[in-house]
Amino acid sequence: MTATTDAPKTLNELKALLQFDLKVKVAGIDVDGVLRGKFMSKEKFLSAASSDGFGFCSVVFGWDITDLPYTRELLISNKANGYRDLIAAIDLSTYRRIPWENNCPFFLVSFLDPDTKEPLVVDPRGIMAITTQRAATTGRHCFAGIEYEYFNFQETPQSLADKKFTNLQPLTPGMHGYSLLRTQLNNEYFHDLFDESAKFDVPVEGHHTETGPGVLETALAYTSALRMADNGILFKYLAKSIGMKRGVTPSFMAKPWGNLPGCSGHIHVSLRDDSGRNVFAVSDSELSSGRADAAYGDTKFMSIEGEHFLAGVLEGLPDIMPMLVPTINGYKRLAGGEAFWAPNAVTYGYDSRGASVRIISPPSVPPSATRLEIRVPGADMNPYFALSAAFLLGLRGIEKKLKLDTPPISHFSPEDRATGKVKMLPLSLEAATARMMQPGSVAREVFGDLFVDHFGGTREHEVRLWNEAVTNWELERYLELA
Repeated sequence: MTATTDAPKTLNELKALLQFDLKVKVAGIDVDGVLRGKFMSKEKFLSAASSDGFGFCSVVFGWDITDLPYTRELLISNKANGYRDLIAAIDLSTYRRIPWENNCPFFLVSFLDPDTKEPLVVDPRGIMAITTQRAATTGRHCFAGIEYEYFNFQETPQSLADKKFTNLQPLTPGMHGYSLLRTQLNNEYFHDLFDESAKFDVPVEGHHTETGPGVLETALAYTSALRMADNGILFKYLAKSIGMKRGVTPSFMAKPWGNLPGCSGHIHVSLRDDSGRNVFAVSDSELSSGRADAAYGDTKFMSIEGEHFLAGVLEGLPDIMPMLVPTINGYKRLAGGEAFWAPNAVTYGYDSRGASVRIISPPSVPPSATRLEIRVPGADMNPYFALSAAFLLGLRGIEKKLKLDTPPISHFSPEDRATGKVKMLPLSLEAATARMMQPGSVAREVFGDLFVDHFGGTREHEVRLWNEAVTNWELERYLELA
């Protein structure tokens, strides 16, 4: 389920697919989830496809989301190594055509170490591939889904710059979750997001308005984890591209408005065995009354492996927060906490939208649909890192046979947060990064030191820029009265 519909399997099939094309668009992904790519002539592309790949400047791992070099130089790309080239390996299984660009052929690449030819561990596609391969060695296969919420503005890149990102005009006024009426406004844009996604081989499962001015939610169809992460990144690319054509700017920023709910990027995860059976599902004999040895009633319609997976996610959650919430702004969404259904504690519960991890299992769904919904990430998360974190923590839980050491969210009262009975998550990028990078963290155990030191360094850069910034809020509060 990883390959796209018409993906070529051989070089000859590739040549046949491209016989009438002049150029090909290729792209990889940086640590912030930004597509970095270019056009290549068909001849150059075919030459690269018939070898290890082509050279791609490593600077995409040496600068931030705005192309500013990191505050301190990191191992992958720096002055000392001359910002040398990485190998961009073309993934033929990602073949698709871009319908809004005259059906231009498009491929994703993965970045390889130029010396070892091994997947680059800090490359989002690289760590996702490593994660899924690690699961496969145990006879388990990673499957996932993503839901994005995003504000939409009647703005263009030029108007955003001219307005200095203030006084922006929402696409529609008012709070209209699940509205059939509001979609009649900007109807072509609304339908394009669904229809063009299908043509782009990024299948959509559901698409509707959400609560907030100009907010939409799109759920992408469940598939294998690497393909899901690809689809997540490419849906953002599609939405922004379609938006540009219609004078709309969709924003996947986690918290663009202080007094309104933020934008979530919920991820759904499950494992299947070699036969395709859902590893989290209870057996047929347990379906009527649930698993007798379940730790709590909330997990009685999950398998014991599913319970170990959940325990692993919960134990490691505080240590991998930057992989789920990678931006300064993302923690503003969590600061609102339960008032906006944004979980900020180590909690779980059956079908609970107030918990950080929602158990979706019978009786509300068939056993084959049993899964965990991790509700911590915002829409600004990098799906490769978020999904890798969830699976690596869960696989660790299975390997160690971890037990649930805390009851479900229904057992707690609001006062338990203040007393420390409920374990809270880090509520700033600075605190989250420090915890992730500390010696012996679960993040270091499952991701390795190379990844944590590099990605942690990029997050320290974000924190430093934030700490140096003077905001409008500070000016309005202190300029006159301090």
